[in-house]
Amino acid sequence: MRRKIPSTTALALFESAARHQSFTHAAQEHSVTQSAVCRQIAGLEDFLNVKLFRRTKRGVLLTEAGANYARNVRARLDDVERDTLELMAKGGAGGALELGVVPTFAAKWLVPRLGSFHSQYPDIAVHLSSRTRPFLFADTALDAAICAGEAGWPGTESCFLMDESIVAVGSPALVKPRRTLKAADFAKLPLLQMSTRPYAWRQWFASLGLTVENDLAGARMELFSMSTEAAIHGQGLALIPRFLIEDDLAQGRLVPLIQHEFLSDRRYYLIYPEQKSDNTALALFRAWLDGEATRYRNDSS
Repeated sequence: MRRKIPSTTALALFESAARHQSFTHAAQEHSVTQSAVCRQIAGLEDFLNVKLFRRTKRGVLLTEAGANYARNVRARLDDVERDTLELMAKGGAGGALELGVVPTFAAKWLVPRLGSFHSQYPDIAVHLSSRTRPFLFADTALDAAICAGEAGWPGTESCFLMDESIVAVGSPALVKPRRTLKAADFAKLPLLQMSTRPYAWRQWFASLGLTVENDLAGARMELFSMSTEAAIHGQGLALIPRFLIEDDLAQGRLVPLIQHEFLSDRRYYLIYPEQKSDNTALALFRAWLDGEATRYRNDSS
């Protein structure tokens, strides 16, 4: 539906005439003729169906409706001018990004690195909001999203970040790292299960050529953060994406059961609508994120 908004030329000339209480001064300010000011304001009054000025022998005076409208128009034009000057000064690099994120990925991988982006681009604010279910960009205010799954959707572009590498870990008290594994090794070791990935252990065992009878048994937890804490406290073995437990591995709170990393069917991407591809702030964020992800992949290989 077309917006009920008069032309900006008419509004700018009206604001000037209202401020000066003079069509002549408004014409001089905008380098147009007085007759042009008269035509624009007459057209604005016709559009509004409201008289904004009273014509007198001594010139023009604002009506009460005109005075109220002039205050509101002046405030809006000031806002537009401020935003325009800010955009011109920053060359389009300022502003804010609305980014949808997988919460665990954001908390453990993205947020610790965001300080680097902010130091390079202090004028760009990155706002994060949780997105765990499928959505359409058209139904949100998001500029982009970091998702685990497919490379993209119709009408979007994407940037690959990383595969999801799964590691079997446990507490040092529970786990004695092994070079090789046999199915019998798991007879007495409790397995922590993810309720959202019920066959994770079966898939992991299959990647090693093992079949374990109790691969579906064990306490079920909904979040990786729960499984991580349970594993740290010796309650069982857990399958956790490596990026979530880098600190725990480095500090010895968790140890890998075996030097074997299983790539799940999930890959992480930055995804954004095609029409956002020329957004300067998003382009800068994408380049920075791609660099961070590339370094992480190289360090992990």
